[in-house]
Amino acid sequence: MSSLPLTGLRVLDLSRLLPGPYATLVLADLGATVDKVEEPEGGDYIRQMPPLRDDVSGLFYGLNRNKRSLTLNLKQPEGREALKRLVRHYDVLVESFRPGVMDKLGVGESVLRAENPRLIYCAISGYGQTGPDRLKAGHDLNYAARAGLLGYGGEAGGAPAFPGVQMGDIGGGSLFALVGILAALHERERTGQGRFVDVSMTDGALAFLHMHLASRLFMGAEGAALHRGKEALNGGYACYGLYRTADDRWLAVGALEPKFFAGVCERLGRPELLEDAYAPGEPGARVKAELTRLFAEHPLAYWQERFAGSDLCIEPVAEGDDVLKDPQLQARGLFVETEDAVLGRKVTHLLTPLRMGDTPLRAPPALGQHSREILEAAGFTAQELARLGH
Repeated sequence: MSSLPLTGLRVLDLSRLLPGPYATLVLADLGATVDKVEEPEGGDYIRQMPPLRDDVSGLFYGLNRNKRSLTLNLKQPEGREALKRLVRHYDVLVESFRPGVMDKLGVGESVLRAENPRLIYCAISGYGQTGPDRLKAGHDLNYAARAGLLGYGGEAGGAPAFPGVQMGDIGGGSLFALVGILAALHERERTGQGRFVDVSMTDGALAFLHMHLASRLFMGAEGAALHRGKEALNGGYACYGLYRTADDRWLAVGALEPKFFAGVCERLGRPELLEDAYAPGEPGARVKAELTRLFAEHPLAYWQERFAGSDLCIEPVAEGDDVLKDPQLQARGLFVETEDAVLGRKVTHLLTPLRMGDTPLRAPPALGQHSREILEAAGFTAQELARLGH
């Protein structure tokens, strides 16, 4: 069996909840050794979050496979000293505290990189390490709102669209953390030095608007501000939108190019709709209204059959467990069932998208399960383990 790309990389994960743990999950799935540092009392907060089965959180289970757990009390001198010794043996540290928390504890980036100059220290926070709001509390919805993502989605004249997923947490936090860590690792090959990686979830969320906002900036005074539901890719074009069917399901019509939308119009028996499909104002709105009326006449299954094999950029909007039955996703091997010996039952894992080898699928660790193993490997004596409560 060939090794995974990140085999040999060692990561200390002090993060909690979603953004940091998803980033380190990807690293673990790519072969890195990820050791999760948790508080002795309770650990990562997500361990207690429902839904629970066999007293295990499904959210925690989904984010923390292939990791080990070490408990350290960083509020105690012994815990802080242990962390300083541990970082000498690691390549990457990830944390998601508010800016300044690690410094107040005496184990900030400058202290830890003095112990290990090759350490890549990645801090994920809501608004970043600088700026007037760097200490402000927030959650994904706040970051998406602040970055303009919410204001850009939804019907023209209507409310912003409530996101169904955590765009700021994963898109702005996890994925940009991964990019920063991997870039710093590449740089370290050249310089021999680590780096501080400052990840702001709000900054990262703003990146989703890059094409639109960069165009607006380029146009300057001649350009128009971004508007909800009025532009080509956010609902302004009839050929690129969501349409309700007779059974209250939805179709995603992404026939942006005229060659695709011409085919849609032919299948609908209304080729004349192409003429005004890209027109601004009332003409385009009439085409959209007509499509709304037409798609509402029949249930989703009818339209799936009508457009079967057409290659015209039309897909049903998957809901509920639809994605679990999708033959394309199944063929990609995204859902893998394993036997969890601790739980005594089979569990299906959702794999991370980037796979470059045979990813192991080890169950998430119990709180502190690997404390002695990790500390002993780092040279801690039995007496030192006892002082740390292990």
